[in-house]
Amino acid sequence: MIRILIADDEPMIRAGVRAVLATDPGITVVAEAADGHQAVELVQRHRPQVAVLDIRMPGTGGIEAAAEIRRTVPETRVVMLTTFGEDEYILRALSEGAAGFLIKSGEPEELIAGIRAVADGAAYLSPKVAARVVAHLAAGGAGARADRRSAARARVDALTTREREVLAFLGSGFSNGQIARRLRLAEGTVKAHVSSILARLGVDNRAAAAVVAHEAGVVPVPSDRLPYVDS
Repeated sequence: MIRILIADDEPMIRAGVRAVLATDPGITVVAEAADGHQAVELVQRHRPQVAVLDIRMPGTGGIEAAAEIRRTVPETRVVMLTTFGEDEYILRALSEGAAGFLIKSGEPEELIAGIRAVADGAAYLSPKVAARVVAHLAAGGAGARADRRSAARARVDALTTREREVLAFLGSGFSNGQIARRLRLAEGTVKAHVSSILARLGVDNRAAAAVVAHEAGVVPVPSDRLPYVDS
C-alpha cells in the first residue's frame, strides 16, 4: 500500500486528487494539508511514501516544503502539482529534489502513474512538464536553444553506451526494477549505472537527469506509455 499526503490550498483540488487516488486500491491518502507548513508537520507525523504538493501555496509554498521534507524526512518522495506558466517554479523545485512533476489539468491516469513511479524509486516528469521545462531552458532564442541542446548532448555523449540506454528509460519515468527487466540486467547493476549517470551529468537527482535526457533528445519510449505498466 502506497501511503500519500496531499497538500493544496484549494479544498476542491484536494478532494479531486483524493477521488482519483481512491480508484487505485494500492494507494491510500493518510493526510491532507492546506499549506506547506502543515504539509511538513504531517509528513513528519505520518511518514508517507509520497507527498503530493501544490507548487504554489500561501505562506510556506510547495518548493519550501519540499526542501524541508527532503532535509527532515528524506525517505518521503515529493511530487509537485503545477499549472502552465510556472516554469521557473518547476526549475526551483528540481533543485530542491522533487522527484515528480504533474500538470493539474492532466489525465487522472497520469496522476496515478506518476505517484506509482515515484513511490517505486523513479523520477516522473509529465511529458507536458518536460516539454515546458526544456522550452523554458531554451527561451533565449534559436541560438541559445541550439547551444543548450548541444551542451546536453555533449554531457550525454560522455556516458557509456549502457548508461545512455539507462538514461533513456530513466527519462521516461521507469524505475530501476523496470529498467533492469527491459535491459535484462540485475537491479543492483542498474542502480550503479544511475549513480554513475548522476555523477557524470553533474545533477543531484533523477528528475534533473530526466530533464537532460529530454533536452538531449534521448527519450525513445512513447510518452503515452504508463511507466508502471509492464508489457
